[in-house]
Amino acid sequence: MTIFNLGSINADQVYRLPHLPGPGETLASTGYKRGLGGKGANMSVAAARAAAHVVHIGSVGPDGQWAVERLMEYGVDTRQLEMVETVTGHAIIAVDDHGENSIILYPGANAEVSETKIETVLAEGTENDLFLFQNETNAQRYAAETASKQGMRIAYAAAPFDANAVKSVLPLLDLLVLNEVEADQLEEAIGQSAEQLPVRDVIVTLGGDGCRWHNTDDGITREFPAIPVDPIDTTGAGDTFTGYLLAGLDRGMPTEQAIQLAIKAAALMVTRLGTADVIPDLKDVQDFAP
Repeated sequence: MTIFNLGSINADQVYRLPHLPGPGETLASTGYKRGLGGKGANMSVAAARAAAHVVHIGSVGPDGQWAVERLMEYGVDTRQLEMVETVTGHAIIAVDDHGENSIILYPGANAEVSETKIETVLAEGTENDLFLFQNETNAQRYAAETASKQGMRIAYAAAPFDANAVKSVLPLLDLLVLNEVEADQLEEAIGQSAEQLPVRDVIVTLGGDGCRWHNTDDGITREFPAIPVDPIDTTGAGDTFTGYLLAGLDRGMPTEQAIQLAIKAAALMVTRLGTADVIPDLKDVQDFAP
């Protein structure tokens, strides 16, 4: 089985700071690192490191060959990536001494994925495959419709959050992953709580409190506690959770087991500084004993 992921690819420029700057404040960074990032790339790497076959659908600019090579190094199938003229997307990430972060995104090539390429790639999908996407590329509705016609299971990570983007694809979804703030924002926008959404499986991540799973078919809600750790950097933890979750489901795990695997991977991830480049592999997660 395969996870097809329509996702962003970014150059993450990470600055270490004593605290996140306030309005008008200038701070000297105590550290700098460039790495592979973007929610899409992060999720592809996480799923690949969790032993799934992941085909990434996306675009990079003339400056993005290093990112393609990095994805390949981490086990992601990059043969369907497009090269466009627009500069590769990038993010400026500030991380403070408590592991909190703030992020500025420039979409770049992520906004230029062609519908023709999407259709060609997803033509290979079957009812045994999963389609994953986020809100950092164009053509989200088109891709979800195309995957749905192939009988694929459709999963959406609703970040960066935009209520209109979620509403556009909501009727097509089998799995929705969003955090607690995003769940509240969506409820305010459409008047439905997470457990009332027309999506079979809704998973609300709760940061250091774990996550909540709503199976709307059965009307069952389950809480899953987080694994307590001392965080160094929370960047990419949610993406790691989602990638591991999808990989577990792709391998046939029951949802409860896939969630528990994803929670463990996210807990290990926050003890590391960085994004895609430090996402743990499956052996690391299995051996992790906090």
